[in-house]
Amino acid sequence: MDFRSVLSRKRKAVPTPDNICDELGNCYFGTFDKEFPRMDFLKINKPSALPNIFNKFRLTLWQATEINFDKVILLTAVCDMGLFGTALTVLYDKRTKKCTAWKDMLGPGKAVISDTLINSSESYSKSKNVKIRYVNNFQRGEAIVSGYANDTASGVIDYRVKLTRVSKPSIVSIPFDSNRPLYTQKDLFKVEGYLEVNGERFVADEKTAAIIDDHRGYYPRHAHYDRVTTMGKKEIDGKEQYFGFNLTRNQSINQDDYNENLIWFEGDTTLLTPVVFKHKSDKVWHIRDTKGMVDVTFDIGDEYLMKMTTGILNTDYHITFGELKGYVCDPDGNKYILDGMAGVGEDKTIIF
Repeated sequence: MDFRSVLSRKRKAVPTPDNICDELGNCYFGTFDKEFPRMDFLKINKPSALPNIFNKFRLTLWQATEINFDKVILLTAVCDMGLFGTALTVLYDKRTKKCTAWKDMLGPGKAVISDTLINSSESYSKSKNVKIRYVNNFQRGEAIVSGYANDTASGVIDYRVKLTRVSKPSIVSIPFDSNRPLYTQKDLFKVEGYLEVNGERFVADEKTAAIIDDHRGYYPRHAHYDRVTTMGKKEIDGKEQYFGFNLTRNQSINQDDYNENLIWFEGDTTLLTPVVFKHKSDKVWHIRDTKGMVDVTFDIGDEYLMKMTTGILNTDYHITFGELKGYVCDPDGNKYILDGMAGVGEDKTIIF
């Protein structure tokens, strides 16, 4: 089947503006072909019902990485939500299907997110126990991610990797309201470097793959999204090639025109239609579209749960790891079987 007719023309990448918003604070929405040179989110005009002076308290910023090694998956992230931040590292062991986690809650200014993703800009955590650092040179398709964490329950983890982009980027700015953006850039990378946890060392090889997720925007007070992704290699046209996909359902006001669903291939990407997540149980998710491009089952091995209830913030955040079954299709109708590929998912509900 030819799926081109069911993909919105607004999903096609266009030249990236100099800034995420214009001089009047009006945000640009759509899909873009390269990194934003400037991302002045605090200058966006009335992204919420509050006066602009409150923008810095409503803006969510984070940079996260998922790395699929042969035996383990690493997730590491720095998040800034204005009043507080988080430094989080999670390791999923595919052999035991168990997660180990290191987390620091950070005060204002202790989670630093780079202004851009170019020219050696840095994101990092100023934390005691969970050290994370990104050096971003996306203008040439590169990043360095390093970190160290230590606590009595989980032990010691140390890692340093160089990431080199192997596909086109996914750069989208999605409207959650008339001038309320959710921006994300996600890229597929090959990996050089190592991860060491409690004395066991894992070295990246030719099959190791990673995704960086740079994420900025103004969520509604009641926010929810689901996501599943994969990254690795699979045989395509008789050759082992880098491959991945991203499937997300969030609060876009127009799912057809503004979403971030796509397949990464070596040197290229293709778009996917909007999807719906069904949580059949705590261990099984089913992700489908209505056109026949996506039919994915996610069998969850383990999850890291971040649950918090305070007077200001309520969070119910499930970071899940496991295996995929099913398929995704490119616009020409070619089907890519996912059975046995590693999956990383998010099911996040937040009130703040």
